[in-house]
Amino acid sequence: MNIFITGTSRGIGNYLAEYYLSKGYKVFGCSRSETTIQNNNYYHFLADITLEEEVIKIYNRLVSIGIILDILINNAGIASMNFSILTPTIQVKNIFETNFLGTFIFSKILFKLLKKSNNARIINFSTIAVPLNLEGESIYSSSKAAVEQLTKVMAKELFHFGITVNAIGPSPIKTDLIKHIPQEKLDSLIDKMTIKSFGNFTDLTNVIDFFIKPESKNITGQIIYLGGLTK
Repeated sequence: MNIFITGTSRGIGNYLAEYYLSKGYKVFGCSRSETTIQNNNYYHFLADITLEEEVIKIYNRLVSIGIILDILINNAGIASMNFSILTPTIQVKNIFETNFLGTFIFSKILFKLLKKSNNARIINFSTIAVPLNLEGESIYSSSKAAVEQLTKVMAKELFHFGITVNAIGPSPIKTDLIKHIPQEKLDSLIDKMTIKSFGNFTDLTNVIDFFIKPESKNITGQIIYLGGLTK
């Protein structure tokens, strides 16, 4: 099985790459910086996911070595906490380009490799901040809401090619993505969830493993949130 994961230099993407390598997958990853992963079944690309020409280069390389892709995990993303009217426009642009445009470009370009698989999956990353309508996260959650809509519509469009498209909305996990968020903001977010604690990496792999099982071939267009919703 061949899996491509974006944003593998650190955090969730790095963990997912190591996890699926341990399960015997051939893993392809990318980021704008080098990775620490050392494994003969791991292949890393230095790329900016917001630039279509760089993703096309990745595609061409995969084609040249005869790869049929089974799974694409669009993990790469950035976050920022700020009130809407105080958010610099350039920051809005960067968040949407990384979180939404990057997801769109990778799905679009690698589609030709996925449709050759007998068990093709696209898994996108949203956030629990979308249904919770969190103050201070309007831009971040809006970019992920766009990812959710893309997931639902693309699921209808690609099912004819045997590709399912689903998304996972994690609760806060202690990674670099949230390290600059004030503790009181994190406490407030966690208080709004049914399960009032930080999530962990195994929560993610539990859901992703469910999505990619052959038995899940008729599950598509779904968003699974972690942590539960109470407010």
